Amino acid sequence: MKLAIIGSGMIVHDFLTITKDLKDTELTAIIGTDKSLDILHELKAKYHIGSTYTDFDTALAENDFDTVYVAVPNFLHYGFAKMALENGKNVISEKPFTVKYSDFMDLKKIAEEKHLVLIEAITNQYLQNYVDLKQKLPELGDLKLIESNYSQYSSRYDAFETGKVLPAFDPKKGGGALMDINIYNIHFIVGLLGRPKAVSYLPNIERNIDTSGILMLDYGNSKAVAIGAKDSASPVGKTVLQGNKGTIVVNGPTNVMESFDVYDKDKTLLEKVDHNIYPHRMYQEFVEFEQIIRHHDLTEVAKRLQHSEDVMWVVDQAFKGAGIKLG
Repeated sequence: MKLAIIGSGMIVHDFLTITKDLKDTELTAIIGTDKSLDILHELKAKYHIGSTYTDFDTALAENDFDTVYVAVPNFLHYGFAKMALENGKNVISEKPFTVKYSDFMDLKKIAEEKHLVLIEAITNQYLQNYVDLKQKLPELGDLKLIESNYSQYSSRYDAFETGKVLPAFDPKKGGGALMDINIYNIHFIVGLLGRPKAVSYLPNIERNIDTSGILMLDYGNSKAVAIGAKDSASPVGKTVLQGNKGTIVVNGPTNVMESFDVYDKDKTLLEKVDHNIYPHRMYQEFVEFEQIIRHHDLTEVAKRLQHSEDVMWVVDQAFKGAGIKLG
């Protein structure tokens, strides 16, 4: 794929470190703001990117990229993704797909009408450890409980406490713990069990934004709890899946899935699993994106979009129930 990157923040710097090993990706352009022009030029030189732009319209007019990677703050995802789709470009959007469920549905409609690839960059869905865990799930028997905790104290929270509101804690810009960090837990759970029957969110709210919270998902015979925090930390991120015949413990946060351990119902360790094929968490998803775009695999896109839709529905239900308004 001929890729244009929108953004120059931390996630872009992180992504660019793996591009040397993405054999079917050509970095044709990077787009940012006037303030980030020096950074754009540095990234262009370091990673051999074709061109730099500070205006997306100009990039669309002058460059022949076929795919756009939207890696800007959450509240900007929708606008850039929509513009790219309307100009006939495939779109890879960073998580969360959009701030509003209705915006996601609009993007999905445009992509389907234009027969374009629209897909969410969400690491855990593509990691080999996650794929293997899904295959192991029946060994647990009847799944009863899932508990997932990803809590990471944010350096931006210190600024937030002093009154400086950065995008990570700005309700107008799609910030907060659920959207930024607990979203990985939601993807993890929904990827296994689909859309729940009911959603309830218990957030800690400061100045109209959730700085941490507990999300509960009801699947009838199975219950799931997703904990995410940016105002406090847990020294060990773990996810535990409990069935009547066994247990799986995922080691590390759900965006990395370092490994997982399988136990029988008597707590005897049966197997330790780590089959991730590359050290960096973003590699496997972009290899699959390359294949999807090369083969124009809209069947796979539809499956992935349904998953993202279910996640966005959960987020929408959580915020409505908690009385939080974003955007």
